[in-house]
Amino acid sequence: MTAPRFKLHPLALAVLALIAGSAAAQSEQAMPTVTISASADASAEGLSKAYSGGQVARGGRLGLLGNVDVMDTPFNTTNYTQQLIQDQQSHSVADVLQNDPAVRVARGFGNYQELYVIRGFAVNSDDLAYNGLFGLLPRQFVATELLERVEVFRGANSFLNGAAPGGGGIGGSINLLPKRASNTPLTSATVGFETGGQKYVAADVGRRFGPDNRAGIRVNAVRRDGGTAVDREQRELSLASIGLDFNGGNYRLSADIGYQDHQLSNVRPSVTVGAGVPVPAAPDAESNWAQNWTHSNERDTFGTLRGEWDLGQDSVAWAAFGARSGRESNVLAAPTVNGANGAATMYRFDNERKDTVRTGEAGLRGKLRTGGIGHTLSATASGFSREERNAYAMSDFFTGFATNIYTPRDVAAPPTTFFTGGKLDAPLTVGKTILSSFAVADTLAMLDERVLLTLGLRHQRIKDSAYDYNTGAETSYYEASRNTPVAAIVYKAGKQLSLYANYSEGLQKGAVASGTGVINVGETFAPYVSRQKEAGVKYDAGTVGFSAAAFVTGQPSAYVENNRFGVFGEQRNRGVELSVFGQPLRGLRLLGGLTFLDAEQRRTAGGINQGKDVIGVPDKQLNLNADWDVPGVRGLALNGRVSATASQFADGANLQQVPGWTRLDLGARYITQVGNQTLTLRARLDNALGKNYWASAGGYPGSGYLVLGAPRTLAVSGTIEF
Repeated sequence: MTAPRFKLHPLALAVLALIAGSAAAQSEQAMPTVTISASADASAEGLSKAYSGGQVARGGRLGLLGNVDVMDTPFNTTNYTQQLIQDQQSHSVADVLQNDPAVRVARGFGNYQELYVIRGFAVNSDDLAYNGLFGLLPRQFVATELLERVEVFRGANSFLNGAAPGGGGIGGSINLLPKRASNTPLTSATVGFETGGQKYVAADVGRRFGPDNRAGIRVNAVRRDGGTAVDREQRELSLASIGLDFNGGNYRLSADIGYQDHQLSNVRPSVTVGAGVPVPAAPDAESNWAQNWTHSNERDTFGTLRGEWDLGQDSVAWAAFGARSGRESNVLAAPTVNGANGAATMYRFDNERKDTVRTGEAGLRGKLRTGGIGHTLSATASGFSREERNAYAMSDFFTGFATNIYTPRDVAAPPTTFFTGGKLDAPLTVGKTILSSFAVADTLAMLDERVLLTLGLRHQRIKDSAYDYNTGAETSYYEASRNTPVAAIVYKAGKQLSLYANYSEGLQKGAVASGTGVINVGETFAPYVSRQKEAGVKYDAGTVGFSAAAFVTGQPSAYVENNRFGVFGEQRNRGVELSVFGQPLRGLRLLGGLTFLDAEQRRTAGGINQGKDVIGVPDKQLNLNADWDVPGVRGLALNGRVSATASQFADGANLQQVPGWTRLDLGARYITQVGNQTLTLRARLDNALGKNYWASAGGYPGSGYLVLGAPRTLAVSGTIEF
């Protein structure tokens, strides 16, 4: 595949010259004493420190702006720590995000891909960033044993990170940080069990070595196997990763390589409700309407390399590269409910997919002063390329075969000769995507750094080609570019209080006109621009923090009007987010908040659904987690989490209403000494009251498929540190 090429804009050259000039102007200094701290991104600052209580961090990565403290950030972010991940026995990114009041978890269209809905906009797992780079992690599921932090950015973010390859970046983004060896040697082993017979074993080893402990290695290995709390469902996971880092004083290097093999059998699929059919009552959460011959297997190998070099006292250059090779094999069948009694039809869909991803970025960041104003200048260039090979085969989807979501019926696997695309044993290239961009930014510090003003611009180019499944011939080509600005300000009203506001944009590939009777077939439209305005306040009391944010985001959409295809439609999401985190009392940790959302279809084809709610977006979301050290019992802690979601709609006409739900999760842990070793015992009971509920509706534009919530599930584990 042709690698992305970059041309430096004159504005970019000017910024680079300023940064280089500031570095050259600084006097040479003696090599400082090397202090090693865990650093997931090869930066001099290392990881942002954990906030009081240890469940979230004080700051996180803001794209080309680097690591920024939450009180200096003109956006709404939350950065979840490894401590929270371990204490809650979280298996995946979705499990971690069960703590976030601005996020709801859904699934991909017709598959088992984790999908995250932030501020009412979908973020596919394709668009997860791994240490700042898109597309490197497995598409369907990412195991948390890989991760040191899960950083959630709320809001449009194409300026900070570039256009997301999967079309996300409108409501938010998620950056995952890999583990690094800390100063303290680590050797731990964990074993665990879950309802349904799922068995778990993991090892985590970290060491630093060499002069001044400059070099570090972190190794993780995981094996999960067995059933789940859902009847007949089987999950199997094998994972291995190695993280390396080296601190050379005036330069820092890190590298990661990982392998994940995730295999699913008889996993319960999502449910589509036919037009005009009321939403059926949620079946028993343990029930399963999957066919015995269905499966979904994913195998990925991925790696990254990152380096940072000091150009002077306050100037650095960095570069990062990554690659992934992934393969998916699916035999799927999902029901469409045609009656209130749960009667449904299914058909078989097989597909094979292979992905090859290459991505990278390079940049400079430096500080200088002009009079009484400080400047932090940043410039970066990024590139992304993905080649997708795919083939599919389907059974007769017009008639299908009968089943019922309340009394499932098993059938023999039907033949997949009704409709095919390509060869399953030798899929051809069906798509290529190339993204390239250049961005510059200046954060101005004024009035004794009480005012921080960030201004920036990213020039983004999108190239996308599609190819015939059977012949490999190119069927369409898309190329367009767009400039994406950002303007954001923080006012520090005091040491504990920050006010902020921002204007930012999200960028998606534009449409190509198509359809029967359309007079402008083939017309290529500029990338869609979603515009966001946001204002908020943050309060840091030292041991507990609060934040509030109000936002409005408009997203365009395309449809046919008067026989012409065009970008006529608009969706508007607006809302208020309230968050709390920290340790208000000694031994009591709180985390969570409340989100109010109003997602409206403002302009629709023929005005039919104008003014109605967007599919799958509830108007209220609540999450509150409390973790409490039991007085008088050293090492014992109890925790509980309440999650509540208001009703939502599964169709654009708002005729199919999905009831709201509330779920309670409970947990406990006990830390003790066994000889010279530390033993941590953990237990967690999710959905403790055994609720039957539809957890989500939709996730793919225009589709309102339903995902049933997981049943009551008990997980117990023991971790010993040698």
